[in-house]
Amino acid sequence: MKKLINNTFFEGERPLFKHENIRLENVKFYPGESPIKECVNVEAYKCEFMSKYPFWHNDNALIESCLFTVYSRAAIWYTRNLTMRNTLVEAPKMFREIDGMTLENVRLTSAAETCWNCRSIRLRNVEARNADYIFMNSCDIDIDGFDLLQGNYSFQDAKNVVIRNARLESKDAFWNTDNVTVYDSEISGEYLGWHSRNLKLINCTISGTQPLCYATNLVMENCRMASDCDRSFEYSTLNAVINSPVHSIKNPNTGTIKVESVGEIIIDENCRNPGTCNIIIGS
Repeated sequence: MKKLINNTFFEGERPLFKHENIRLENVKFYPGESPIKECVNVEAYKCEFMSKYPFWHNDNALIESCLFTVYSRAAIWYTRNLTMRNTLVEAPKMFREIDGMTLENVRLTSAAETCWNCRSIRLRNVEARNADYIFMNSCDIDIDGFDLLQGNYSFQDAKNVVIRNARLESKDAFWNTDNVTVYDSEISGEYLGWHSRNLKLINCTISGTQPLCYATNLVMENCRMASDCDRSFEYSTLNAVINSPVHSIKNPNTGTIKVESVGEIIIDENCRNPGTCNIIIGS
């Protein structure tokens, strides 16, 4: 049985430090630091956070229908087993070093440097804006329904990621990633997937200059590429089926590319393995 704390406010430093088995309803946290630090089994419902670092070093936190204002930066770090639902987050640097995190129907409006070094992440119907470097160095990520707007350098160094039904606006997405699969999504931005390993794109639409270079074991199935996808696949090993024209392909390494048509194939003196990538044009 959880102790109910409702219709009140806290301020200052560590007002609920080391509490266990509490439920917060309609509680406001005014300026201060670390109000819910080192707590276990905490529920927060319709609460408003204006203090810095509210949830640090927690075990088993449930957050529903809450507001994290711009003043609650770096709100949830070093926490295990976090669930957040139907919540608006206006603060940057939201999640760090989280083990076990579920977000459902969450909006993050200033998500720069969010979800760093997190593990076992599940997202459902999440929107993130102004989200540079989101998910950097995180792993074991399962996403279905995700809008990433103005989120450059997303998923850098991430591992073991599955994404479905997403719209990603991100320069330099998926750099240096391991084992990422993206289904039924739109990916827009320059320099997609450079230095990635085992990146799979299935039923995806891609736009942006110089995509998918320096990739190892790249797989594309039933994908489309926009007219600005120039100098694609430089130094990549891949097997790709592209159901659209491609602006240009430059110095691919090895593998097979099946493509509807190509504006230009560039094989120059810098090609590492001339003739080892089979480019098949048309049906």
